[in-house]
Amino acid sequence: MNWITNYVRPRINSIFSRREIPENLWSKCDDCGTMLFHRELSGNLNVCTQCGHHMAISPRVRFEALFDGGIFSEIEVPAPTPDPLHFRDQKKYPDRLRAAQKETGEKEAMLVATGEMGRTPIVAAAQDFSFMAGSMGMYVGNAIIAAAETAVRLKRPLILFSAAGGARMQEGILSLMQMPRTTVAVQMLREARLPYIVVLTHPTTGGVTASYAMLGDVQIAEPGALICFAGPRVIEQTIREKLPEGFQRAEYLLEHGMLDRVTPRTALREELVTITRMLMGLPPAVKGDLPAPDAGATQDAPKK
Repeated sequence: MNWITNYVRPRINSIFSRREIPENLWSKCDDCGTMLFHRELSGNLNVCTQCGHHMAISPRVRFEALFDGGIFSEIEVPAPTPDPLHFRDQKKYPDRLRAAQKETGEKEAMLVATGEMGRTPIVAAAQDFSFMAGSMGMYVGNAIIAAAETAVRLKRPLILFSAAGGARMQEGILSLMQMPRTTVAVQMLREARLPYIVVLTHPTTGGVTASYAMLGDVQIAEPGALICFAGPRVIEQTIREKLPEGFQRAEYLLEHGMLDRVTPRTALREELVTITRMLMGLPPAVKGDLPAPDAGATQDAPKK
């Protein structure tokens, strides 16, 4: 037996034919179980191409799809007092914050930005459920106030994407105080006669639902989103009765008059452009990249 032929050559071939295969090329749909290629899934904004199930999406990725060309400017949010209650359960509160920051790559549970959406200047805010369940703490309250103040200063509408498990227990009563603070921020927009549009995503619960998430001039939800104050399981245990099918889901709330629209994520941008321009008294958006024709030039054009 020739050791070069039987051992060395196969060994060399295996080294040079080895290919690095990235991980996480496929994702499994939580609803139908279909395996989805990562490019196909991201291209469809994390919506299952088989059953239409809406998976979680980060605020930064959402903004890249929302703003024209994916270009937006972040708004600086005042940093609150860190760990005001010196709270500790299984971990210290600062340790939980650092872990969430490392996992998500974001400073906190809300991202605020300004830019153009369909050539319409807007201010947008979005919660990140992967950051401590998107819980509403002092930073989130500061973020909404900063978004409202920026919208009033620039005379732009505010679009907010909610996703939260409620108030942040590590901040106690200071977290609950964000409910009236954010309500005052929304009132600032009302007094300035600026639109406030809320897009409720899965899940929106607790004190967030009891404050700024349900105060929009227009209430839109993504399909299948859980929207409630207390969850279905808590209610069933309290009243000891079986709840209706789909109770507290977006479609159920739409049927009972608590929402204006239920819109798939892939069609949401166009609908937001239409609604925003309508509420701002602007003409319909022009499709494509060409600017809108000058009104005077259109009127003076000779008739054929």
